[in-house]
Amino acid sequence: MKLTKAFAALALCATALTSPAVAAEYGKHTFKVSSGAAKDHPIATGIDAMSTCMEEGSGGKMKLRGFYSGQLGDDADATQATRSGSIEMVVTGSAAIAGIEPALGVFSLPFMFANDDEVDAIMTGPYFDYLAEKMPQHDLVLLSIWENGFRNATNSKHPIQAVSDFEGLNFRVMQNPIFLDTFRRLGANPVPMAFGEVFTALETGAVDGQENPLPLIEATKFYEVQKYLTLTRHAYSPNPALMNKGVWDSLNTDEQALVMSCAATARDAQIERSRAAVGESAEKLTAEGMEISEMPAAEMDKLRELVAPVWETSMESVGKENFDRLMEELGKIRN
Repeated sequence: MKLTKAFAALALCATALTSPAVAAEYGKHTFKVSSGAAKDHPIATGIDAMSTCMEEGSGGKMKLRGFYSGQLGDDADATQATRSGSIEMVVTGSAAIAGIEPALGVFSLPFMFANDDEVDAIMTGPYFDYLAEKMPQHDLVLLSIWENGFRNATNSKHPIQAVSDFEGLNFRVMQNPIFLDTFRRLGANPVPMAFGEVFTALETGAVDGQENPLPLIEATKFYEVQKYLTLTRHAYSPNPALMNKGVWDSLNTDEQALVMSCAATARDAQIERSRAAVGESAEKLTAEGMEISEMPAAEMDKLRELVAPVWETSMESVGKENFDRLMEELGKIRN
């Protein structure tokens, strides 16, 4: 049976068990959940919402304990710790674990999504089901997909008004070949680096710029070491919420249904907060002295054209079947 069908069955089971005739059974559980984001980032809203949902649904027996800012390791380390069971849950960047499951790597391709509606349809639709079926082989269970958001470029040297303004800039990027290829094609010098090292590298001038969603730029206080922000929206970063499979298997059907339901409920809260935070962060970053601009439409077209070959050069790493499935779903959405 597919995982998604199993989850649906669990939800029905939970409904039946919470009827007056039969009481659901919950044990006492506190799950550690790791995130690389700061505690005031929208990811924390999702963790808090999921924990509250679980506590209310279990009569106070089940909840989460969040660890932020990489306290339990960066995304890659925390994901491995979740696979091994030393951490029960992780909310991690999809790009950081694409090496574990290539189907998550498709999201790293530049300009994959045009807007939030496309994102939401993919992250809660058939492609989510496709991903969920793949994760148990990696000792993980996919509970939901939250978001970091659309990524934008910052630097300390000059405003980016044209593609040529990227030339020669040392840009920190994730340790991910797709991002390396993307920024090389723009003429920048991409420098792969763990997120926890970025602020110091920007402060010391070891790198000139970086790229991340606005709420993360604000939460990490990059405005203290970056002057210019360009709204490129060149890539979208989802954050899968994952649980160790052994932990999942140890839960009874009532507990599994509650965890899955609360992860979905928390996604709504997390997404709402994330998108509201984009505008709030833009205002805060401007107040802190950053200059925010957009590239002219003709230059954005040129940027898209320059990075378009990344889709083809990345096909082996992301997997053609994965790419084709995602594009098929996007085609349905767009039509």
